[in-house]
Amino acid sequence: MATIPAQIDLWLKSPSEHQRLEFKEAKNQFDNKKLYKYCVALANEGGGVLLLGVSDQPPRKVVGTQAFNDPVEMAEKLFTAVGFRVDIEVVAHPDGRVLVFHIPSRPRGTAYHLEGTYLMRSGEELVPMSEDRLRLIFAEGQPDWLSLLAREDCTEDEIVQLLDTQSYFDLLKLPYPATRDAVLDRFEREKLICRRESLWCITRLGAVLFAKRLDDFDGLARKAPRVVVYSGQNKLATRLDKSVAKGYAAGFEGLLEFVNEQVPSNEVIGQALRQEVKMFPSIAIRELVANALIHQDFTETGTSVMVELYADRMEITSPGRPFISTDRFIDEYQSRNERLADLMRRLHICEEKGSGIDKVIAAAEAFQLPAPDFRANERQTISLLFAHKEFEDMDRSDRIRACYQHCCLRYVMNQKMTNQSLRERFKLAESKSGTVSQIISATVEAGKIKADSTGSGAASKRYSRYVPAWA
Repeated sequence: MATIPAQIDLWLKSPSEHQRLEFKEAKNQFDNKKLYKYCVALANEGGGVLLLGVSDQPPRKVVGTQAFNDPVEMAEKLFTAVGFRVDIEVVAHPDGRVLVFHIPSRPRGTAYHLEGTYLMRSGEELVPMSEDRLRLIFAEGQPDWLSLLAREDCTEDEIVQLLDTQSYFDLLKLPYPATRDAVLDRFEREKLICRRESLWCITRLGAVLFAKRLDDFDGLARKAPRVVVYSGQNKLATRLDKSVAKGYAAGFEGLLEFVNEQVPSNEVIGQALRQEVKMFPSIAIRELVANALIHQDFTETGTSVMVELYADRMEITSPGRPFISTDRFIDEYQSRNERLADLMRRLHICEEKGSGIDKVIAAAEAFQLPAPDFRANERQTISLLFAHKEFEDMDRSDRIRACYQHCCLRYVMNQKMTNQSLRERFKLAESKSGTVSQIISATVEAGKIKADSTGSGAASKRYSRYVPAWA
């Protein structure tokens, strides 16, 4: 179907670009190599449209483009360069000529590359695909890790001996069935077990979630979450090292209780009472541990989810590099293990709507802690919670990270960051407005935030409003 100007106007109203929609101004020309890269990246993300002749920044409008005067010739060049067909449409919009590139999705189990580089979008950037993302794409159509069998040819008695079936119904707040057949039927429908003639098999999903002991299953002992407590700020002196052997769902509350028991308390003196307050908020620990368990890459061997507690911080490590940039954890969500995430949501362990990191950052602000840090390397995703620091003791990176996260949190709440809101986040007096303005300027210079283009345009930075750079 031909694209009409009204469709372009609808695309212009999109609140932001995303994996399947890209705008480029390109008034006079557009680099061929850059075009090839965008086509490959959008195809790898499921296909989409690229529009030339539209302003990059909101509020977007049609500005017209003179690029690629011969679309047929350009389509031939594109096919030669990227190896798949991209349809190019010229739309005569009332405000100018617009080129619409209709980019197809990659085939299932295949990723496109340009000169050997597999590309995807990450925020505003085009980046090489991570190794684990490529592995997942190439494995499409094959049985995923969690659907494989963890134990074969079990009797009914062995099923209830190996799996904590009671916890499943407790977590769903359902009465335990009167017959064993009803229990097995429910577990079979959830794909936690499967029937093989007169016997049963336990899937890895069933074992990972409800095993009474993960080491009863070959290859799953190393998937048990591990809690390590150190005596200082480094790994030199280990005070405690324990693996929690129960399945993730059956043992989640017990794991959290154990972790929270290891977190030291600080005495806070209120107006009349002394009270003990944990170094880290329990809601932040809960969300980060749940995320680490759910989004881990189970194909990574020799590693497991780890909770490491130091004198000044907590580090929660999950096997596998994240699908999305760590800077976008607060506003984007992509589950690596959809079936696992769905079950954990229904079992009330996670929400599966991308609000977990919002809660972590909000809790850190409420407890007046330094901003959490999220890091990614080739094989791990690491979340850090820091013990309390006075504002004067925070370094430049602490302050920029806090400013960026506060701006993101306000944005997802449909609010804008201001000098005043950031002062309140740091609990600073109005006399510190100049210091806060310096933090905001440093965060703008770092490319993390920008002035709100829809604001009133007040000359004073004190009254300016800010949004994340990707907004």
